[in-house]
Amino acid sequence: MEPIVALVAGASRGVGRGIALGLAEAGAIVIVTGRSSEAGPRTEGRRETVEDTARDVEATGGRGHPYICDHTDEREVDGLVSWALRRFGRIDVAVSSVWGGNEGFDGDTFPDGSRWGTPFWRRPTGLMGRFQETGVRPALLLARAVAPAMVSAKRGLIGFVSFDTSAFYLGDVFYDGAKHALNRLAFACAQELRPHGVTALALSPGRVATERVREAGEADAASETPLFVGRAVAALAHDPDVMRHAGRVVATADLARQYGFTDSDGRVPERFRP
Repeated sequence: MEPIVALVAGASRGVGRGIALGLAEAGAIVIVTGRSSEAGPRTEGRRETVEDTARDVEATGGRGHPYICDHTDEREVDGLVSWALRRFGRIDVAVSSVWGGNEGFDGDTFPDGSRWGTPFWRRPTGLMGRFQETGVRPALLLARAVAPAMVSAKRGLIGFVSFDTSAFYLGDVFYDGAKHALNRLAFACAQELRPHGVTALALSPGRVATERVREAGEADAASETPLFVGRAVAALAHDPDVMRHAGRVVATADLARQYGFTDSDGRVPERFRP
């Protein structure tokens, strides 16, 4: 059986890195993309890079291939997908975990001076465009770029890392709006892709113990690790009936109970509720 060929956007750190490693555990070929590289600039000067993740993919049992890409740039995304198809012949799984909305955010205050959760009528609206540009647009650009090859193959999985907005307000008008837009984008893409055998969905983790969360001393409040999200994606990628999830926002904890995987410590957390 041939290994899955997966492209994980935004995989130098955080949830994207966890997804890359979860796929690696399943022996996948993982194209690891992002802006932070050993060969160039790093987001906010952080130490994590796409090369780091690619090496960890190799150490975990997969085959890692780093690729530097600004996922807000349509030409760069198209070039990435063209390279991947030339190199591997197909893309079975594509996941967007790109989110630039937290750049410059210190856990309380955004670069424009507004604070998380400040009433919308007391703050500038620039963050709305920023969240859409660095979260929703990259997801659309990736889906648009990989869809033709998947439609031709009559199979494939496209996932957007988001958060379920169906029952809860997420505490910030711009953040909530961006996540809702991602969820609706997954639903809309699924309607057009379903007749061609391709599945699009949104993935809803809990509060994940990312590097930023750990550095802020808030790991104890997290509900799951990045690897747990990766194992959810790997389970979806290997499900011959994954189309049943098309258009849905699927919670990682719910998927763990359906597919039987656990977090890195062997437990299955409860579904996260804000």
